Amino acid sequence: MTEYYTRMGDGRRVTMTKEQIMNDIQAGTADAADMASIPALNANDIEHMCEIIMDQSRVVGVEPGHEVVMTYDIGQLDFTGDNGNSGNGVDMGRLEAALLHERALGADTFELAHSDYSIKPVKPVISMEMQTMEEIQAEIIAPYFYGAMPNMGLYYAPDGPYGNPADLMREFKIEESMASSEAAAEHLARDIEFVTTRLQAAGSDGFNFDTTGSAGDADFVGTLNGVKKLRELCPEAYINVGAAGESVMGIHGMIEFEGEIAAGLYPHQQAQLVAKAGANVFGAVCNTNTSRSLAWNLGRAVTFIKKAVEDSPIPVHVDMGMGVGGIPMFETPPLDAVARCNKAMVEIAKVDGV
Repeated sequence: MTEYYTRMGDGRRVTMTKEQIMNDIQAGTADAADMASIPALNANDIEHMCEIIMDQSRVVGVEPGHEVVMTYDIGQLDFTGDNGNSGNGVDMGRLEAALLHERALGADTFELAHSDYSIKPVKPVISMEMQTMEEIQAEIIAPYFYGAMPNMGLYYAPDGPYGNPADLMREFKIEESMASSEAAAEHLARDIEFVTTRLQAAGSDGFNFDTTGSAGDADFVGTLNGVKKLRELCPEAYINVGAAGESVMGIHGMIEFEGEIAAGLYPHQQAQLVAKAGANVFGAVCNTNTSRSLAWNLGRAVTFIKKAVEDSPIPVHVDMGMGVGGIPMFETPPLDAVARCNKAMVEIAKVDGV
C-alpha cells in the first residue's frame, strides 16, 4: 500500500497511507465540530485536504489569481530574533528589516515592534517608538503598522500591581481573583489607548493586537475595550485583532464585552465581538496538538476557521505559524507543512488572508 511523507504536530517526519490520512482528517474535524458545536467538514473538503497532504511536491500553492493578503506579526524579530522565537539571528536594524520584507520578500504589510512585543513595555519608551515609526514611514511604501501583544499577564504580580488570579484562586479567594482580573483589564485598556493613539499620531497605518486573550477572558475583554477606544479616537486606523487560541480561557469566567460573556468563545463567536469593538480584521487561531498528525491538526483547524469565515462580518486573516493553524509546533516550522496548511486554509476555509 502506498505511503506518503507527512508530518506530526511536533514537526517529525512520518509516512502514512491515504486511509490513515483520511481517518485522521475525519477525527480532527469531528473533534472541532464537537467542541464548538459547528459543522464538520464535508466529504469533498476532506478529500480535497487529503489530496493536498498527499501531494509529494516539496512546496504546494494556490492557483494564480487565488492568492490572499499576507500579514505579518512580530515585525523585525523574525530576522533579528533567535531560533526559539522563529527568528534567524541576523543582526540588523528595524528599518533594514522593514525594507527587506517589502522589497525582497514582497510582504503585503509589515509592522514595527518592540523587542518584548507587548503593550506594557512600549509605554515607557513611547517617544522613541514614535520617532522610529515616523522615520520608517518616510522610507516604506507598504502599509506599515505597529504590533504588540496585550499580554495582560505582565500586569499581575510579581511583574505588575495586581494580584495573580491563579494564586488567589488557589487560596479560594475567588472574588478577589475576579476583581484583580477586572482591574488589570481596565489598566490594559488605558495603556492600549495611550500607546496606540500616540503611534497613530506618529504616522502608523494601524495596529496589530497579537495573541489577544493569552491571559484569559479578562485579557480578551480588556483588549476589545482598548480597540473600541482606539476606533473612537482614530476612526481611520486599520485595526487587526489576532486571538491566542481557538477558545477564550475562562479564568475570570463571567467578564463581559457588550453584554457577551467572553469565556469559552470559539473563533466564529470571537469574530462577532472583535467586529463589534471596531476592528477591521480578525486573526482566527487554532492551536496545534504536538502528539497528533498534520492531517488531524489541519482537519481540526480548517473546521474552526471555515465556520469563522462564514460567520464573521469582517475579513478573517487566519494565524498561521509555529504551533497554530495546523502547522507543527517547531522553532522553524518545515516548509512542506507550512505550504500545505496555507493552501488548505485558502482553498477550503476560504480565508481572506494569512
